[in-house]
Amino acid sequence: MTFEDLIGLANEYIWSLPLVGLCLLAGLYFTLRTGLLQVRGIPDMLAQLKNGEKSPDGTSSFQSLMMSLAGRVGMGNIGGVATAIAFGGPGAVFWMWTVAFLGAATSFIECTLGQIYKEKDKDTGEYRGGPAYYFEKAYRHTGAAGFMKVYAIVFAIVTVFAMSFFLPGVQANGMAVSMEEAWGFPTWGVAVGAVILLAFIVIGGVKRIATFAVIVVPVMAVLYIILALVVFFVNFRQIPEVFGLIFSSAFGMHSVFGAILGLAVQMGVKRGIYSNEAGQGTGPHAAAAAEVSHPAKQGYAQAFAVYIDTLFVCSATAFIVLSTGMYRVYEGGSTDTPVLFEGNLGTDVRVGPTFVQNGFDTVFTGFGPTFVAVALAFFAFTTIVAYYYMAEVNLSYLVRGIHNTTLRRAALRALQGLILVSVAYGAVTTTGAAWGLGDIGVGAMAWLNIVGILIVQGPALKALKDYQAQKKRGLDPQFDPRTVGIRNAEFWELRADGFARQGMTGAEVHAEAAAAETGSLSTDVHRDGGSHRA
Repeated sequence: MTFEDLIGLANEYIWSLPLVGLCLLAGLYFTLRTGLLQVRGIPDMLAQLKNGEKSPDGTSSFQSLMMSLAGRVGMGNIGGVATAIAFGGPGAVFWMWTVAFLGAATSFIECTLGQIYKEKDKDTGEYRGGPAYYFEKAYRHTGAAGFMKVYAIVFAIVTVFAMSFFLPGVQANGMAVSMEEAWGFPTWGVAVGAVILLAFIVIGGVKRIATFAVIVVPVMAVLYIILALVVFFVNFRQIPEVFGLIFSSAFGMHSVFGAILGLAVQMGVKRGIYSNEAGQGTGPHAAAAAEVSHPAKQGYAQAFAVYIDTLFVCSATAFIVLSTGMYRVYEGGSTDTPVLFEGNLGTDVRVGPTFVQNGFDTVFTGFGPTFVAVALAFFAFTTIVAYYYMAEVNLSYLVRGIHNTTLRRAALRALQGLILVSVAYGAVTTTGAAWGLGDIGVGAMAWLNIVGILIVQGPALKALKDYQAQKKRGLDPQFDPRTVGIRNAEFWELRADGFARQGMTGAEVHAEAAAAETGSLSTDVHRDGGSHRA
């Protein structure tokens, strides 16, 4: 059995029907529990992006959204959509939409939890948070504390390896394939360039990551959508046919694609989760880095990221591919099986971003391959940077009990070395192996995170209820976890106590919170809001 055979076997187990069903049912459940938040909450989503706070220790809501989108908008939006169509037919696009709509509610829950249980890093002073943090803290001082602590450690370990080894290779491979298609650029050259640039970015920390993402992601996403709209209007008469094809294939009613209905659902959910990451557990890391006055605010902002990723960028890709006929569909879910439908592609065109490059080329003759290669280079690179950030957050969680600064820094350097090796390997390996490893990483994280948030959902729902109650009273929501019965949210308790003291500024609250979490607090904080200096 070859290495690729082992990867394929692992994928069959991880991405079996139970995980597909879990993703969809969890999204439906959270949609009902939040009262269709992904529709009713759109005004709050937009308002938070416009008016979000920021501080020296935390990014703004917009920056955190861009960090999150940096992880979401990447190879999955271009090559991922193409592979979903190739192995699941046009109907896979509908299931990508479905998992995005339902996943917006899931994203709200996990990202709000990330904010509630965030803390400050003792080395950098930056906010840290994510599934490992909320799994551990939500049940601290209860009978389930030991189990949830182990669960948190397992998630952190899986995430470190998924983000630094399994997933970066997919992005690097997408860059390499598109550049080779456009310019004949050697894959080893892509590997060298990506490693050098990545090394410069990741050593700078979360602030540099946020700055980089907030500049690059919006510009490239908007440009990509604008050019996709040009294709849309050029092929305007194809709109009814494209949507008819998507919906008929999604429900098994198409004469050709009806035979692969199961693959349409599986590929749509798999590639949808890979692209928008709702439920995967990646979004809470960026959400925790934001400076907000209430956790639900960032939950709303991150829910909107799912819409941007799938309903805008992925839909643009799907229309380019389907309206131009630049796709091929396989009968059995892999390129080793017979071709079920052959579009307008040449027989030598590989599955992946080349579908999109050829689609663009029908309208922008000679420009399509180059534009997609450039867009994918930016999208994929920012995604790799976001992956590193999430790996670093989970490594920080695992080593935070180590008081030796030298050892913690050595662990960080080892992590940086691992992701650089992964990027170099991914750029020169085969596309199938790269996607297989990426799917294993996504699937393993999704299993752990979705099951976990179903267990610890309570605090996020309490925070949502508190936010909505304050909004009804005409207030700018402020969060004190004790008023809604949430325990172990130490950062927010200190923040609420600080603002309750006469004359204490927000900056002083942030400083005190940092001191408390690094063990150097010089103020005894009393539950009644009083204090005295030591």
